[in-house]
Amino acid sequence: MLDITAEVCPMTFVKTKVALHGLSKGDTLEVLLCGEEPLRNVPHAIEENGDKILSIEHLNGETHKITIEKR
Repeated sequence: MLDITAEVCPMTFVKTKVALHGLSKGDTLEVLLCGEEPLRNVPHAIEENGDKILSIEHLNGETHKITIEKR
């Protein structure tokens, strides 16, 4: 699991992209993020990059968990 709750854009996507780079096709990555901007930007950038958002789950407050499949 990648915790980027303390990060701000664009580092939220950069750290997510680096983590995905180390995975094999079909692997999944769970990402914890916090705030409206990362919640809007990270999923959008991930899909533009060719990977797939499997789920977005609200955990508490502004914290969400995104599950991504490496394509």
